[in-house]
Parts: sequence; structure tokens; C-alpha cells
Amino acid sequence: MFIDEIKIFARAGHGGKGAIAFHREAYITKGGPSGGNGGRGGDVILEASHDLNNLIGQFFNPRLIAEVGQGGMGKGMDGRAGEDLVVKVPCGTMVWALPKPEVDLSEETEDASKPKGAPTIPSSHARSVIRSTDGAQAREYNLADEEEAAEVGSVSAEKGELVADLTTHGQRFVLCKAGRGGLGNRNFATARHQTPRFAQPGEAGDEGDFFLELRIMADVGIVGYPNAGKSTLLAAISHARPKVAAYPFTTLHPHIGILEYPDWHRLTVCDVPGIIEGAHMNVGLGHKFLRHIKRCKILVLLLDMAGTDAREPWDDYKQLLSELNLYDPALLDKPRYVVANKMDEPQAEANLKKFKQKIRRVPVLPITAAFDEGVAKFKQLVREAVEEAIAADEK
Repeated sequence: MFIDEIKIFARAGHGGKGAIAFHREAYITKGGPSGGNGGRGGDVILEASHDLNNLIGQFFNPRLIAEVGQGGMGKGMDGRAGEDLVVKVPCGTMVWALPKPEVDLSEETEDASKPKGAPTIPSSHARSVIRSTDGAQAREYNLADEEEAAEVGSVSAEKGELVADLTTHGQRFVLCKAGRGGLGNRNFATARHQTPRFAQPGEAGDEGDFFLELRIMADVGIVGYPNAGKSTLLAAISHARPKVAAYPFTTLHPHIGILEYPDWHRLTVCDVPGIIEGAHMNVGLGHKFLRHIKRCKILVLLLDMAGTDAREPWDDYKQLLSELNLYDPALLDKPRYVVANKMDEPQAEANLKKFKQKIRRVPVLPITAAFDEGVAKFKQLVREAVEEAIAADEK
């Protein structure tokens, strides 16, 4: 199971309450106040880890609740602090603080003015009716929401505010801050009030609903039409074993493979589900997986040069560039390389010649992923390309 977005509830630990106690000891008839302080609660902390590749842990445990602080005790003993709850998430996780639901009092007054027996349409149903009757408007809204600036502090109409973007291994973010423990009555003794009989309650910890969205941080992103051979190529260069079949949309979620070299160098390769015409408008799998290629260092456009699904390779190339540009123009600024797959088919050689005539000044690497032909050249190509991209980013 691959989970790349999940809604969770998080609550930090409440602080322990302060104690109301007085010193009692033999031969001391009137001991002073000795109530201890309450312990601090535990924080809810998210930690990025490169050992994870999806949010399946939060899928099975969507409620993150930290330990509360222990209450204060007599004899001046403070309560124990609650342990922090550290939750590991994959690198590339974006944390959105969902807006709190607001109660619309105007609806109550409107309902009161309606005659009895009049049908009432909930606001959520009304919104769904508007979106279904005006499909064009709904698509434009979704597109604008996806193309918003994904920077910390940016606000989305549906996801709320982006509060954290965990991109590096070991990076931590305090999702909910714990409450402080209350002070015991020994802290309130004064010369005029030497026996206070009150103490502070512990502070409540922060809580809220959050939306976790994963954008895979891979070195290489393989993009192409359905049934172009992306999963076959990933299986040929790594130990990943995605499902491979002779029909479109075999891959329904991204697959991650580790490309290893003899000198122990490693690259992360992401196989994105097939892109079709209109993907930028959320057609097909659309926005759900296009976001995963935003953080890839290089893009590999894999083309079915044999045209087995009655499509022309040069048309596929142009359409892929168009979809990437319409979804996010910044994707075209990434280094991209064209790989022609299925070169063992009879029509592939002729199509490759036509492709070079129609699409000039674009280098093409011919391979046959199913039989490991040209795979060694492909590995060397992506390694050099990733090293160049990293060097360019460091300048």
C-alpha cells in the first residue's frame, strides 16, 4: 500500500497540575506549604527520515497524542515531564495546518425564518451541486489550488496553511507544543499569606488537525505515457519489482527504486504512473502523482518508439512537454533526457528515424528494457546527469 497524503489529529501533552500540600514532620506542628510543581507535557515532533518512502505509518495511526505531565506531589516533589512523541515521516513531507471549522450563525437565522416542512440543503451538498453543474469552473479551481506556491507560510483554500516542509534526513519540526506544568502552592507563600491553599492547573497542550502531503524526493523521475515500459525499466535497473503487464495504467502509484553502481554510488529513481492528455487538468491520475516529479533532479521522458498503442512517438513527446508545462512551467527548466524504449519491435527503427527528423536537436537514447539492451548506457547517462544537476544547484 502506498499512502502519499493523509489527514491526522495531533495533540501535545497537557502539563501536570501543581500540588497543594503542607510539610508534616514530627515535632513540627505547623509546617509550611510544600506542594510540588506539575511536570511539563510531551511535544509532538515530526522527524524526516530517508528510510521511509510513504505515509503508511500515519495511515494506521492517524491520532498522534503525546504523554501528559505528572502532577506535583508533597514534600516539594515535582512531577515527571511527559515524553515527547517523535514520529518519523519520509523526506519530502509537507505539513498543512487544516483550518478549524467555523459555525455560520446566519444559517440558523435563515432556517428559523423558513416555514416548517421546507427542505433544507446542507452547505456541503450545495457546494457539491455547484461543482458538478459547472465542471469547467471546478477544474479551474483545482488547477489554481495545485499551482499555488508551496512555500512555508503559503495558504491553500482546502489544505490550510503550510507550516513545515521536511526535506532533509533528521530534520525535525514541533507539530504541537506541550503545555507547562502548574506551580505548587509552595511558590505562592508570602510574608502576609504563609499558607496558600491554591495551586496552578497545568496548561493544555496544542492540538489540531493536519494534512500530510508527500512529494517524493528522487534523483531521477521517469515520465511517460501508459504502457511505455516505465515499470519494466525500473525493474531492470534496480531491485524494485513493480507490477508489469501489457495494458495501460498497470502502475497506479509511484514506485521507488535504488540504482546501485559498482563503486557503491546510489541514485533514487521514481516511476510515476502514466501521464495522458489532460493530466494537468486532473484527467486520469492527474495531480495526484504529477506533484511527485517536482523535486526530481532530472526527468527521463520514456517513449514507446514502437507505437504499440497506435500512438506516434513524436506526438507523445510533444504532448508530454505540453502537459508538464501546463501543470508547472518550472518542470521544463529541469534537465530532461529522451529515452526510446521497445527498440526490439519491427517498427521501432523506422519510427526512431522519423522522430529525429521531426524533433531536431534532441538526443535520443535507444534501449530495450525488457532485454537489458542499452540499460548500461542509461545508467551511465543518468549518473552523469544527476552529478551535473547537483553541481549546478551548488553554484
